[in-house]
Amino acid sequence: MNQDKTLTCRDCDKEFTFSASEQDFFAEKGFTNEPGRCPDCRAARKQSSGGGYNSRGGGGYQQREMHPAVCAECGKETQVPFRPSGDRPVYCSDCFSRNSRH
Repeated sequence: MNQDKTLTCRDCDKEFTFSASEQDFFAEKGFTNEPGRCPDCRAARKQSSGGGYNSRGGGGYQQREMHPAVCAECGKETQVPFRPSGDRPVYCSDCFSRNSRH
């Protein structure tokens, strides 16, 4: 059974508690490192970085790179969010939706 630990924040040098339940949560998620920042500094860092995502686009979400493709079912030209490798069929959004309902 884990016990609460007192850690020191690497940003503000304030001590904070890494509770037993947080330790269990970290272990369950497969995290091997203890948190280096206190909850306040973690929240401030997350806020300043656009919610934890790469914020090159300004809104916190990066525009997906789209690639041209031809639908294997209807032959329509389409755009897909991955580079088609040619070894598997690619579908337009309409045909994909129809085929994925089964």
